[in-house]
Amino acid sequence: MRPNIVSEAGLQTRVGQWWDNIPFLTSAVVIVCGVIYLVCLLVGYDSFYEICFLPEALVSHFQVYRIYTSIIFHGSLLHVLFNMLALVPLGSELERIMGSIRLLYMIILLATSNAIFHLIIALVVAHNPFLTDKYLMNECAIGFSGILFSMIVIETSLSGVQSRSVFGLFNVPAKWYAFILLVVFQLLMSNVSLLGHLCGILSGFAYTYGLFNFLIPGPSFYSAIESSSWLASCVRRPKFILCSGGNTSAYIPTFSGQTSPFSGLFSGNIWRNLSSWMPQRETAAQSTQDDVRFPGRGRTLGSGQNTAVNSDSNLQARLLDNSSPNNPSDIAAAGAGQRLSNERRSPVNNVVAASAGGPPLAQMQQGSISYEEQIQKLVSMGFERTQVEVAIAAADGDLNVAVEILMSQQG
Repeated sequence: MRPNIVSEAGLQTRVGQWWDNIPFLTSAVVIVCGVIYLVCLLVGYDSFYEICFLPEALVSHFQVYRIYTSIIFHGSLLHVLFNMLALVPLGSELERIMGSIRLLYMIILLATSNAIFHLIIALVVAHNPFLTDKYLMNECAIGFSGILFSMIVIETSLSGVQSRSVFGLFNVPAKWYAFILLVVFQLLMSNVSLLGHLCGILSGFAYTYGLFNFLIPGPSFYSAIESSSWLASCVRRPKFILCSGGNTSAYIPTFSGQTSPFSGLFSGNIWRNLSSWMPQRETAAQSTQDDVRFPGRGRTLGSGQNTAVNSDSNLQARLLDNSSPNNPSDIAAAGAGQRLSNERRSPVNNVVAASAGGPPLAQMQQGSISYEEQIQKLVSMGFERTQVEVAIAAADGDLNVAVEILMSQQG
């Protein structure tokens, strides 16, 4: 009888289950944007001139608040509905990787950079000596879609996929995915801010290349916020996802040319980087402190949140580029949420390390050697560096578990 009951669950039950699976910050953004739209609808406010992003007002009156008020207001029911439905999968996936507080900081950072790019382009168009046009200076832009385009670029780069589907109609190369969406929206929808969406794409690439690394604080910053008393009620909620505290090795590698934040653009391979439109996988040594794009894997508060674990493990499996589709259980076991208990953790066969010319893994404990040394040890065993970084992040720095993950991927 139970399978019939589950299969015949009503719409309200399915919607409730769907909502319960959305992490804390993503659901909070959906609620805030939805409530603001309903209030505007009830009071009849539809001009948005006082709160939209208006470059002219920002320059002449220094109304900086418009940078942030503009992203939470929407002009129509379809506008807010479409943006929030797009936010749920993107925001949920990134929040489970980064943690709720870190994602909030990223949204604020992207909103600020989007506005700066928007303002610079509008000023250049309005005051260049060749062809001036002040239309962009007086364009009133609202909506969360600029942030969504940034998230699309970041998530696409992080996943490492080669192609993406556009509304299930056709596939396009992943590096062109955001630009294809930009063109499609401009063709299908009226009154859409081309510059706002384009600046979102630019911010996403800048974030992915590491140009904002100097603005990203270390894990201690997020841990201090999570441990503060004024946030205690939020942290205790089941859907709240904690950042990975002081574990500096637990981060998901993104794409960059070198350790320097600006090396993605200003390196010897500048023309190759610009022509590819997408950064290459990390090959140089990473900093072990705060110079990372995703310096921590989020984890749900409490052990009963299986949904976040499953989604996180799916992303981890994609990042590890597993070539064996016949072993879904192995992929799930390699996820960040599948932590092995102390009873099940056993030392990895020392013969593996000895055959690679390295010392036994019993000597490679996380507390005694640095993160870079951990990577070098596993790379010397024949594993690919990017997979090693992801495996160490998934294992929370436990080398024994990391090797088990790598071996399961190769097996």
